[in-house]
Amino acid sequence: MLFQSMQSISIASTVVVILLIWLGTLRNPFKAAYLFIRELLTSRKFLLLFFIMVCILLANKYELKIENSFDYHKDFTPWVYSLEGHFVKNLQDFFHSSYITPVSVFFYVIVFQSLLIASVGVYISDQNKVFVIATCFAIIINYAVAIPFYLFFPVNEVWSYPPSGVSFLMLDIFPKFEEEYRPLSGLNNCFPSLHTSISVTMMVLGLRSGNRRFGIMTTISAIIIIFSIFYLGIHWLTDMVAGTILGLLASNLGILFAKMSLRGKEGAMLYQRHNMYDSL
Repeated sequence: MLFQSMQSISIASTVVVILLIWLGTLRNPFKAAYLFIRELLTSRKFLLLFFIMVCILLANKYELKIENSFDYHKDFTPWVYSLEGHFVKNLQDFFHSSYITPVSVFFYVIVFQSLLIASVGVYISDQNKVFVIATCFAIIINYAVAIPFYLFFPVNEVWSYPPSGVSFLMLDIFPKFEEEYRPLSGLNNCFPSLHTSISVTMMVLGLRSGNRRFGIMTTISAIIIIFSIFYLGIHWLTDMVAGTILGLLASNLGILFAKMSLRGKEGAMLYQRHNMYDSL
């Protein structure tokens, strides 16, 4: 058993964030925290953007309570199942291994959320202001688009739909998942897959940031996380496709909005400076 409680998840996530920032920058990861706080205290624009991002994340947390207050009982799971059949079951059966399961859970539960924090830390350390702001904008876009779907286009997780024949392998490693983690992730909040969209977002931003090391890290993480959403029996292929489209949209809009928010020459110069690495 790897994880027994949210406390162990929090400790592991903290360690992974520190490691990701260190590996992504080869600098003191704790300096990123100082630079982040300084940016919050010296930039009203960044403070407002960060506040909006926190609000949208809280809205996602309380989405389940909002959903329960609605007199809306649609279920689009049968429709999704009719589109793709036993794709997830076939993939899970083919790859099922006692070695792959803990790695998949680790990336799905720990690395996913750690990358959100580490990305800001890496770009802060790189003094890449465009991509610090782009990350915040992209996260806001991801959740702002996904939450209405969770409210009005509910799709249940694959394992919970009996005809799928899929097992919920998460419980092999995190047996208290339903008690500890479920309040953060509704059973019918599948479409689009935020694990996919956020992972694709972090990958695109990483690849376009000029930090090649971090770009490779986010790409590897995205591939493993997307594999894990199927292997663990959580998401449908349809969820992944929608999540990929959302991630591509959010990342590119995030960069665009970041450039626009950094007025005139400042934004253009910062963006050009960090994209020079792409040609090296």
